[in-house]
Amino acid sequence: MFAIFKNLKGDKAIWGVVALLALFSFLPVYSASTNLVYVNGDGTTLGHLVKHAVLLFLGFGIIYAVHRIPTHYFKGLSIIAMPIVILLLIYTLTVETRIGGVTANRWIKIPLVGVNFQTSTLAAVVLMIWIARYLTKIKDVKITFKESILPLWLPVVLVVLLILPENFSTAAIISFMVLVLCFLGGYPLKYLFAMVASGIVFAGMFLFVLFKAPEVLPQRAGTWKSRIETFIHPEQADRDDLHQLTLAQIAVAEGGVVGKGAGKSVMKNMLSQSTSDFIFAIIIEEYGLLGGGALLFFYLLLLFRIVVVAHSSKTVFSKLLVIGVGLPIVFQAFINMAVVVQLFPVTGQPLPLISMGGTSIWMTCMAIGIVLSASNKKENLEEQSHGIDETNPLEVLSGQI
Repeated sequence: MFAIFKNLKGDKAIWGVVALLALFSFLPVYSASTNLVYVNGDGTTLGHLVKHAVLLFLGFGIIYAVHRIPTHYFKGLSIIAMPIVILLLIYTLTVETRIGGVTANRWIKIPLVGVNFQTSTLAAVVLMIWIARYLTKIKDVKITFKESILPLWLPVVLVVLLILPENFSTAAIISFMVLVLCFLGGYPLKYLFAMVASGIVFAGMFLFVLFKAPEVLPQRAGTWKSRIETFIHPEQADRDDLHQLTLAQIAVAEGGVVGKGAGKSVMKNMLSQSTSDFIFAIIIEEYGLLGGGALLFFYLLLLFRIVVVAHSSKTVFSKLLVIGVGLPIVFQAFINMAVVVQLFPVTGQPLPLISMGGTSIWMTCMAIGIVLSASNKKENLEEQSHGIDETNPLEVLSGQI
């Protein structure tokens, strides 16, 4: 056991923050799981706690394994993983799965172990690595938009369009993070502005169709429309649509400054998705604004350390890699919190490392492992890629760069 701790590399503050978030998650998960047991008749509270513990244990195993991989290896891995991810996303659209009362084409079942896996979360991580690799490759080269269509924008468009029909919020987050990473990576601003303008036009057309003829859009378009209308005009919203947000507001109000105490939430038995999407409401009800503020502080600390690691990285690829896979973790946390206090429409995004859910935990842990790999000073050396064909994963993975 002590030998494992000795082998932990990278930023110790990130290790500490992630461990604290994971340990804290047991309290709200155990408390909120009573909703699953006594309302939905699903298992036992101890069973859900053990399942969460196993998922976190495997997640930390992922962090440990990934953080031992030299950072430049991720270039080659992204080349191999991108076509696999696109095929998985296509396959996912053909598989209908019901989880937590929601039926959608978001998950596939992993053979033998029977665990449901949300492919969009893996696609988000792989896409960010792919983009970081491409931006590194063109950092000293003047390119035209036409030259970047196939190696950059085609994978982005494919991933986003394959996720969009069943998971609008994830597709939107990925699109935003792609633009941020391209901006930070020095992609020509005139082309980037053109992409943003095109995105705004597309979004405008999409919203027009969503509100005027939602029946021509994917099945979940009605849900998207309802969530947007509820957020913009809550006084006109359908009672059922507003019900969960009202319960979340009550939970926040009941929590006050110091909260009711661990396990004493009342709203957890009425608030659906209290172990995932709305777990922050339960945290505030039980631990008050002090508890919610402390949780926000740790996510901000994680953000600060991610920025520090990116700044101190010696290679362009490492800098972009850390930003690309690290920022979405904190961004997702902020969105989850903003939904609970009604600063943002309902998105269905879990609270990283806190909410129940295997895929979310595992992919967050993978991203953290990548950040820790980049923060390892011993491995974070200046790239020497003379004579290396970066389109050949075998050469990239050979360790010659």
